Amino acid sequence: MLYTFGKIVEEEEGAGAVWLTYIVCALGASIASFFFDQGAVSLGASGAVFGLFAVAVLLKLKFSFQKLVEGLVLGQFVVKQVLQEVKSAQAGGLAIAGAKVGHVAHLGGALMGVLLILALSRLPEVSPKKKLP
Repeated sequence: MLYTFGKIVEEEEGAGAVWLTYIVCALGASIASFFFDQGAVSLGASGAVFGLFAVAVLLKLKFSFQKLVEGLVLGQFVVKQVLQEVKSAQAGGLAIAGAKVGHVAHLGGALMGVLLILALSRLPEVSPKKKLP
């Protein structure tokens, strides 16, 4: 999933955007996990990957037919995953190989991804300098 959604972000915005998104969403996931999951410390990458899910979908929601269809397909997947995470978090989560799955961290990472896109969309466009003939 990291490769799939990271590749989408990279194709749209570049490699630096993948790193920025991953780090910001990982921090958001850890913070959400700590404050809303009874002081749990999130150590996995899944919260950051959930953030990449959200960013990939929002980047695809530009107004062209192809991008709209891609955004809807990806969006359907992300919405399904987010709803599954909400249900799992409400049910108390589950443990895999003795480690508790950080469902709240997943949701925190996705939320941080959405907030990152909202913040970056408010920045003015920077156009590359044109070379004079």
